[in-house]
Amino acid sequence: MLPSVPEPIITPEKSKPSATREARKEQPLTDDIRLLGRLLGEVIAEQEGKVLFDLVEQIRKWSVAFRRHADGHAKKAMDQALRKLSTDQVISVIRAFTYFSHLANLAEDRHHVRRREVYEQSGAHPPGSVDVAFSRARWAGLSGAQFETFFASAMVMPVLTAHPTEVQRKSVLDAQRAIAQLLTERDQTRTQLGTGRPSAEGGSNAYFMQALKANEDQIRARIVQLWQTRLLRQSTLTVEDEIENALSYYETTFLKVIPALYRDIEGLARINPVPSFLTMGQWIGGDRDGNPNVDASTLSYALRRQAEVALRHYLTEIHFLGSELSMSSVLVQLSPQMQALASASPDASPHRADEPYRKALTFIYARLAATLAEFTGGVAARHALAPQQPYANASQFAGDLHTIRRSLHENHGQALCQHRLLPLIRTVDVFGFHLASLDLRQNSSDHAAVVSELLFASGLSDNYPHLSEPERQTLLLQVLNDPRPLRIPNHAYSDHTTKELAIFWACKKGISQLGSRAIRHYIISHTEDVSDLLEVLVLFKETGLMTGTLNTNSHQQLIVVPLFETIGDLRNAASIMADYYALAGIGAQMKRSGLDQEVMLGYSDSNKDGGLFTSNWELYRAEVALAGLFEKLGVRYGVRLRMFHGRGGTVGRGGGPSYEAVLAQPAGTVNGQIRVTEQGEVIASKYANPAIGRRNLETLVAATLEASLLPVAKDVPEPFQQAAQVLSDHSFATYRHLVYQNEHFASYFFHSTPIQEIA
Repeated sequence: MLPSVPEPIITPEKSKPSATREARKEQPLTDDIRLLGRLLGEVIAEQEGKVLFDLVEQIRKWSVAFRRHADGHAKKAMDQALRKLSTDQVISVIRAFTYFSHLANLAEDRHHVRRREVYEQSGAHPPGSVDVAFSRARWAGLSGAQFETFFASAMVMPVLTAHPTEVQRKSVLDAQRAIAQLLTERDQTRTQLGTGRPSAEGGSNAYFMQALKANEDQIRARIVQLWQTRLLRQSTLTVEDEIENALSYYETTFLKVIPALYRDIEGLARINPVPSFLTMGQWIGGDRDGNPNVDASTLSYALRRQAEVALRHYLTEIHFLGSELSMSSVLVQLSPQMQALASASPDASPHRADEPYRKALTFIYARLAATLAEFTGGVAARHALAPQQPYANASQFAGDLHTIRRSLHENHGQALCQHRLLPLIRTVDVFGFHLASLDLRQNSSDHAAVVSELLFASGLSDNYPHLSEPERQTLLLQVLNDPRPLRIPNHAYSDHTTKELAIFWACKKGISQLGSRAIRHYIISHTEDVSDLLEVLVLFKETGLMTGTLNTNSHQQLIVVPLFETIGDLRNAASIMADYYALAGIGAQMKRSGLDQEVMLGYSDSNKDGGLFTSNWELYRAEVALAGLFEKLGVRYGVRLRMFHGRGGTVGRGGGPSYEAVLAQPAGTVNGQIRVTEQGEVIASKYANPAIGRRNLETLVAATLEASLLPVAKDVPEPFQQAAQVLSDHSFATYRHLVYQNEHFASYFFHSTPIQEIA
């Protein structure tokens, strides 16, 4: 504490006492913001001196006076003061208000969680919760059998993507996570203090006051860390950096929150176990559209690091499980399978001679350690046994865990499963050894260039780029029905072709190591013709991701996902897919491969191409047309349609509340399956805090359930469609005239936005 420091920095003006219920509900938020503001002020005064503190505080007061009371004198004084600041002072002032905003956001996140906890303790649940979703479904008359059918084929997958406007550093995010956790602990201590409950140490309220003081000291330390940490990067973020940033959310949130969410869903659905329909997806390391830094090595790095995060999590959980399952064979019985698992362990420690579960777990740990070394080159932190006999796949590991679970259940040990073993089994089922399904993405023009070079070198075509669309399709189908590869051994292909083919080979290797879920989708940016899809199948065939020939017994490992981005592409989406499935062998191959057809819709580019209203209307129309098409194709080939929504963070890029967005989808387009991008600039706000992350994941699940199972109108009335079309036509014409036909727009844009600073 600095007693000479005046009233807290950048804190809200002290509100007048209010007896209203809403004011009382908001008081904890006000208290947290004042605490964080005061501590930030103390840190600035300590680190930078009282002169800067006074300057920031005066700017705050002027700003409040202008905002709340439209005080022109305050605005004028603030403008004059700001213009006189040196560069160093400007930077310090910006940092002060930036960090206060970050701290206030943490307080607001904590308050959202707090309010929800209070809400749920009263027996109520907000819309967007799984409790409300199941209640609505039961009110609608849905049976348990219908829930089972839904979950058997359901798929909900948020997909984390990188984004060039994401500038927060992991160091800053880690410090903010620590403060968020400290605010949670502070709440718990205040609750105990308010109830007068004795502490675990047997003390009185003095103990809790001391705990609050210690908590405040820790928060202050993290704020000092923030103030002394560079806020922005000084160098361009590498793909490896982006991968590491994304993986931090798995350790903080997903690996812990998702198993707990499944437990709640199982209780509400009255199904145990619910199939693992909620999983994670990832683009970072596999998305090379417009990013030349993504290649086979970054793909391999992403897969390796994802596996390492999953395996190290399992190693930690197995270690702690070993400390819990200390049962003696003198006192408990075992299942025969459990006895065999313990007997297979080479653990010869006399301390565990009569502890079969611990013997088995040391063996499991040693096998995981060997798996970690084989897949990633990493070394486990502990070694009761030397690493040995790596698991071939996650199913083998899960099988050993199920052996332990069944033995405990059969011998009065059910209570020992709940806290760690069952959540671990669910985690393995969801995340496997791959952690998240990594998508591959590339522009259609890059595929065309590679295929063109392969065709030229093989002598099949010397003018592929100049062929008409029907001619391209005929030639590509010929290649897909020829068992011979296009590649010529020892031919000197261009660097671009070599690099692209290496990606496919790395993909093949990753799937063979980590399983089919490691990489499942191949996205084609700017899909404009059927040949764009066929070209990717040709590349699959060249690299072993497609086996056989299209007209006989072919099988493909990845789903080819067309991405329709521009207004024109959206309008042609259904006809392109209809023409694709009209080709001989395509539908049959998808059926043999057991794959669903996924179609990705681009929100950002369609907004840039046609404006907000036209983008949303054409997205809606495209979904309706695609749903109608695949309703027929499903009957013929058993192929289901899944929509992948490429939403950004801002409204102009498709952002907005996920719950409302999913419920707004046209009837018949969700059907229990949805994938949604979570782009770089919003990942932190959604998933840095585990409780907020749980809420966002739950919202996706609840919305998918409601959109799929609750009765909705099948068709939008024709007058509404006509009105929307008229509005879209006018909107499109106006937008295009402003952005693309006005020669002064580019100059206006660069002068009125901070785009150059962002770049």
